[in-house]
Amino acid sequence: MPTATVTMKKGLGLNITGQPGPNVETVTGFDRIGVVPERIPFVKPRLHVAEGDTVRRGSLLFTDKRNPDIRFVSPAGGTVKTIDFGPRRVIRAIVIAVDKEETCETFDPLSEKKVSAMQKADLAALLVKAGLWPFLRALPFRDMADPLSDPPAIIVNLEALAPFHPGPLVYLEGAADLFKLGMSALFRLAPRTLVAASPETSTRLTALSPLISHTVDGPYPADDPGVLLYYTRSSQADNRSWYIHGADVVLLGEFLKTGCFPVNRVVAVSTPTLQYYYRTRMGAPLVRLAPGLDKADNIQIMAGGLWRGQRVSADSFLGMYETAVTALPDGKVSEFLGFLRPGTNKPTRSRAFLSRLRKGPLPMDAGMHGEERACVNCGTCATVCPVDILPQFTVKAVLAGEVEESLAHGLLDCVECGLCAYVCPSKIELTEHLKTARQAYYMETMAP
Repeated sequence: MPTATVTMKKGLGLNITGQPGPNVETVTGFDRIGVVPERIPFVKPRLHVAEGDTVRRGSLLFTDKRNPDIRFVSPAGGTVKTIDFGPRRVIRAIVIAVDKEETCETFDPLSEKKVSAMQKADLAALLVKAGLWPFLRALPFRDMADPLSDPPAIIVNLEALAPFHPGPLVYLEGAADLFKLGMSALFRLAPRTLVAASPETSTRLTALSPLISHTVDGPYPADDPGVLLYYTRSSQADNRSWYIHGADVVLLGEFLKTGCFPVNRVVAVSTPTLQYYYRTRMGAPLVRLAPGLDKADNIQIMAGGLWRGQRVSADSFLGMYETAVTALPDGKVSEFLGFLRPGTNKPTRSRAFLSRLRKGPLPMDAGMHGEERACVNCGTCATVCPVDILPQFTVKAVLAGEVEESLAHGLLDCVECGLCAYVCPSKIELTEHLKTARQAYYMETMAP
């Protein structure tokens, strides 16, 4: 297919210390695996197991109360050891003691030819039953897609431009055939499927070049499906497109080839003392991926990346969508007379620090480096917004309770990239306000 080119001029690329090297190490042999429902957006889990139950890989663990057909299955075979409940009975983790010889719920393997001959409804039902459906998510709210709906398009984003995520040259190594098989299923689910990659990836992954429909050139978040949709949509219906990440397409292909729920993951781990790509499995204990995290002081751990990840404890597990674990100094150490220093070693967008002129990687921490102040209408947030909304005015409308005005300013176009909050000189949590408002609007007006 002909390749279209999208050039994104806004966004922000940060050169931060801690990027893993090119080699991929293997970490396996876990005696316990965990599932973390509280880190799955919007889901309201209904448990189908109890402590002491025996499960196979692919056995049903819980369904979504909003749609009981959506199944979440076990990434390991063994015994349900612990179900950890938090406040208001929120399920924090389902911990499975892994058997030495794991058994698996099996389905008939499918070739690309067989997949291409299937009816859409039959293929969707298979993916739902096998627990693969939650990897397909719908824009603009990023909830799980409705298996009974017909999307105008499915967007496959190959890149991972946020700091410390495995890119396509890493996670697709040796997996091109699985990716192609997974793509054959997506072509059956939607009449139009877009595959986006950077110009470099498109050039280097020659085996996949025929599948790539769009090259997107630009800094983070040029890899986001919402950004591609913003530049390519031709009608309002396109706003309901589905998306899936390239690494999850590989999982889809692995399931079709083997008939067993796939658990392999390539994960980027970056801590102050450790930077590696690991070939591991879904649900892995974080302390096995980054030894010593449970004993480290003044560290903030993010699962899922710096911009869109969630803060977690060291005793947690790798979530089903997560391909990055990042630990940063919490940044709570006070800097004596910091306001007088030229700031030669601070990653920043501001021209107030000399580090703006540096080209080498800079260390980053999780500190705010200041307190929240009133918005000064400087417009800095708008200079990095990849979808050209005016975050400062949108947030003001949100805080004033003016829903229609916030929608007119582009609330639903927001891709929740986190850049507006990062560059705000007043330290306003713009992204959190926008994300909360989007979720509230969805739950009140459109959620199942």
